[in-house]
Amino acid sequence: MVYTIPGIRFPAVPALCKYSDSSFNGDRKMPLSLFMRKESSARKIVGTKSTYDSNSVLSTSTAASGNILVPGSESDSSSTLDGESEISGVVSEDDQVLHDVDSQTIEADEKLMDQAPLEEISIPSKSSLAEPTVRSIPPPGSGQRIYEIDPYLLAHKGHLDYRYGQYRRLREAIDQNEGGLEAFSRGYEKFGFTRSATGITYREWAPGATSAALIGDFNNWNPNADIMTRNEFGVWEIFLPNNADGSPAIPHGSRVKIRMDSPSGIKDSIPAWIKFSVQAPGEIPYNGIYYDPPEEEKYVFQHPQPKKPRALRIYESHVGMSSTEPIINTYANFRDDVLPRIKRLGYNAVQIMAIQEHSYYASFGYHVTNFFAPSSRCGTPEELKSLIDRAHELGLLVLMDIVHSHASKNVLDGLNMFDGTDNHYFHSGSRGYHWMWDSRLFNYGSWEVLRFLLSNARWWLEEYKFDGFRFDGVTSMMYTHRGLEVGFTGNYNEYFGFATDVDAVVYLMLVNDMIHGLYPEAVTIGEDVSGMPTFCIPIQDGGIGFDYRLHMAIADKWIELLKKSDEDWKMGDIVHTLVNRRWLEKCVAYAESHDQALVGDKTVAFWLMDKDMYEFMSLDKPSTPAIDRGIALHKMIRLITMGLGGEGYLNFMGNEFGHPEWIDFPRGDQHLPSGAVIPGNNFSYDKCRRRFDLGDAEYLRYHFMQEFDRAMQHLEEAFGFMTSEHQYVSRKDEGDKVIVFERGDLVFVFNFHWSNSYYDYRVGCLKPGKYKIVLDSDEPSFGGYNRLDHYAEYFTFEGNYDNRPRSFLVYAPSRTVGVYALTPDDSELVEGETETETETETETETETKTETEIKTEIETSME
Repeated sequence: MVYTIPGIRFPAVPALCKYSDSSFNGDRKMPLSLFMRKESSARKIVGTKSTYDSNSVLSTSTAASGNILVPGSESDSSSTLDGESEISGVVSEDDQVLHDVDSQTIEADEKLMDQAPLEEISIPSKSSLAEPTVRSIPPPGSGQRIYEIDPYLLAHKGHLDYRYGQYRRLREAIDQNEGGLEAFSRGYEKFGFTRSATGITYREWAPGATSAALIGDFNNWNPNADIMTRNEFGVWEIFLPNNADGSPAIPHGSRVKIRMDSPSGIKDSIPAWIKFSVQAPGEIPYNGIYYDPPEEEKYVFQHPQPKKPRALRIYESHVGMSSTEPIINTYANFRDDVLPRIKRLGYNAVQIMAIQEHSYYASFGYHVTNFFAPSSRCGTPEELKSLIDRAHELGLLVLMDIVHSHASKNVLDGLNMFDGTDNHYFHSGSRGYHWMWDSRLFNYGSWEVLRFLLSNARWWLEEYKFDGFRFDGVTSMMYTHRGLEVGFTGNYNEYFGFATDVDAVVYLMLVNDMIHGLYPEAVTIGEDVSGMPTFCIPIQDGGIGFDYRLHMAIADKWIELLKKSDEDWKMGDIVHTLVNRRWLEKCVAYAESHDQALVGDKTVAFWLMDKDMYEFMSLDKPSTPAIDRGIALHKMIRLITMGLGGEGYLNFMGNEFGHPEWIDFPRGDQHLPSGAVIPGNNFSYDKCRRRFDLGDAEYLRYHFMQEFDRAMQHLEEAFGFMTSEHQYVSRKDEGDKVIVFERGDLVFVFNFHWSNSYYDYRVGCLKPGKYKIVLDSDEPSFGGYNRLDHYAEYFTFEGNYDNRPRSFLVYAPSRTVGVYALTPDDSELVEGETETETETETETETETKTETEIKTEIETSME
């Protein structure tokens, strides 16, 4: 069911919404919210007149050589290690501070923004659930600690100091010309459509255009009705006063575009800062929508944002394909049906793909056309806010898969050739085109591009209350070769030199600086396959500032191994891949993400079980060797990835139960210039959904894998092993095919052997006492054979074994993992040990849990 504004389709809002008999232009008013917004506040800022200088290109890439000596290098004695800058004229002395205060909304004409520098003005702000806070972006530090963390970086000090110097100089330029990074990142309050008490102002940066006019439903698309004026910096502007009755000149829900006379001819474009856009029935290009619902229809957030968890357990998801039916799912259905599932499974964060509007559904959301607009396929902005608020109510962080690495090459509804020129938001020529992705590449050295992207990141945090981002395609951003056809070996020369796009790296530093300064609880994750050193080191220390790097090598390693026979799996190779990450730089590990689920690739489950998944997953049919092997290894692969691979964990929706189908978005035949034809799927949605019903069906073997994944998440919640400082791999036995390691108070015993089971198998450990099984992949409820006794108690022996001071004996069945937890009993001491010795041993370690506490914690977390 849809509600229609002339020529526009809106998804239906759930029944909780209030309906009204009034309308925009016609017979019916679209219900947009579940709750009414009643509060507002004003934000005090220090205003300065913007440069809007389209020629202010702060290009640095051509000077990225490691041989350049710059401020902060060894030849510059003005750098310090105390986090404060002593370089004169580079960094402002004061933090940039934003005071949020509760008050009545103060409406002012947008033209006040053009008043003289340093004049205080008030800008309307959305209400907040939080108490008034002071947000600050600290000034840059010295950027020198990276050399203490990794002395090998000293060989590239010239490059790294130059990079940091460019970041500091850009911060200073923003301070001087824009009033600071805090004000600079609020471009959405200046550009696009902004409403004041007296009317609507529309501004657009389009220096290539020679004339511009605002057109739309509101003026019958008359290009002569509302002519815009241009300033010396290429910014076009028009002010539309309110109607005589006080109503806005542009009704909410109206279609709008900007018509420009450009070097490539007359062109109608969707405003670059548009907040909503939709595709009319029967049309291909999208329409920009003036989105400004009345106060009573705006969604008001009811729940505070959760605190950042000690370890992220991320459920990667796509709203559109989250239904069990072959349809495009809605924000409302995802909110009501999928979020409770994610919570029940034990994840503490949901990462949502394809939020930014994209005209081509099959791009998975990565060919963005409208950066400030949520995808209208799944509903309205108010419904997306309702989804996020519900996730917060459940205690889930909501991370957005944000795309700042490239943009759709669409001319009619995207940023490409926006003002009729090739080099508006993007580099011109080949540098501005990604040949593999068929998309445009941003010019990160352009002042207005920086304003656009920084403001975009802040918009999603401020307006929609996202809790952070997974930045897509960061490797492509950081190198001029875009990471294409380049094999990164770990040689530092691959990271620091002329191939580095320093403009892009500095942008990443700025956006992390802004995010972490204004939203300290926000999380940033970067998708980097290269292993760039300093990627997850704080900016003040000289790093790029991400919280986590996606550990992409792990998934590649599992695919590599799954192409081999079990006999060829090397235990040392597996461990090396899992633990091979940089000191002090946190990683999010995963066995597979959405990449492995796409058509043309295979999921871990499909690599393991192949066509048998279609016939032998029902319990009323006998299993096959492929099914038995597949279910056993699917569980082991996921747990060892979580156990050793990083400080966070990610799973793509449906893969937790071994989803049997790949992802194939609806598409038609593709005709290549060569004359070849790539067949489509007749625009079918059959393979663009998630069969959650398979994982829930207790009569199917998919349920076993889902239940193990659930138990795995709750085990981490109870023990926090992913973030434990104690980690030790004591055994990588190539003959036995056994891996043993400790993480926190847990001992993990993996037996990857295809046939050998081991009785009285000795495993090393650190702490003395009694151990018991807390997770066992061989449990019947997980599709196992119940070969381990959960009532058994395992007592430690003194004496060095596998470089551990103690050990105990276990039974390790083939293709299983058992996890053992220390459960000390004060009445039972290890042979030859006194009570005083036991107390001393545990004083310096994390406090252990009793057997009852462990059982209670796991059972409670799984309820």
